[in-house]
Amino acid sequence: MTTETSTPAAAAAPEHPGDYVHGYSRTEARRLGDQADTLAELLHAGTAYPAGSQVLEAGCGVGAQTVHLLAASPGVRLTAADLSADSLALARTRVAAQAPAADVIWHHGDLHRLPFPDGSFDHVFLCFVLEHLPDPTAGLAALRRVLRPGGTITVIEGDHGSALFHPESPAARRTVDHLVRLQARAGGDGLLGRRLQPLLTAAGFARVSVRPRTVYADDSRPALVEGFTRRTFVAMVEAVRAEALAAGLTTPEDFDRGVTELRRAAEPGGTFHYTFFKAVAVRP
Repeated sequence: MTTETSTPAAAAAPEHPGDYVHGYSRTEARRLGDQADTLAELLHAGTAYPAGSQVLEAGCGVGAQTVHLLAASPGVRLTAADLSADSLALARTRVAAQAPAADVIWHHGDLHRLPFPDGSFDHVFLCFVLEHLPDPTAGLAALRRVLRPGGTITVIEGDHGSALFHPESPAARRTVDHLVRLQARAGGDGLLGRRLQPLLTAAGFARVSVRPRTVYADDSRPALVEGFTRRTFVAMVEAVRAEALAAGLTTPEDFDRGVTELRRAAEPGGTFHYTFFKAVAVRP
């Protein structure tokens, strides 16, 4: 069963909010799917909600994480919310294909202005959302309002500063840094993973527990090399080429050289390491 809701604020919002540095292209939707499928076991391990639980996925995007959330928690009553109507349409299609029996309400709206009563949800889940918010503490406080006392919030974020690769290359490192700078210019933080504990504490959550979830890929793990190093991380960096040039951060030659050298981490003899951070906390 699926239904859809929206709010007046959402109706006035742009279809493609400008603060999402990666954009809303079909290519980006595929990249998000590749990332979610490759990392499902790593990121979703330990997250399972009892059947009948009211669960909010804030910032569900194209549904890349939604299908894995539903697979791990059959029988939950999920509300999936996002600011982009286009992304929600893709999410609905993905869930209809992979979890047709799931009980999902689709909400088009801003997570800061959710139209649900206080304490509506037993659990809140968000993945790769806070990094795009100008004020992540305010976003978390808004989610705390709709979470019942004793309910849990699970937050997963990356940290581009944790990217380590071989062969090391100053040109590749600068190109990764362009992504971090562009995200900061858009009001986000590509290094947010390291801040989860203080952010959740400042937003009024208790019993905050943060654990690293590390990805390491080399020749012995070809699925990770392809799914994460090449099709997730390198693809993410490649995708901001036009923005980096328009912002005057680099030249076409320097950017392309950096991407070429970053790709060597996915070639024979290359290695790649990245750390995600997963936090679980409780509304007191």
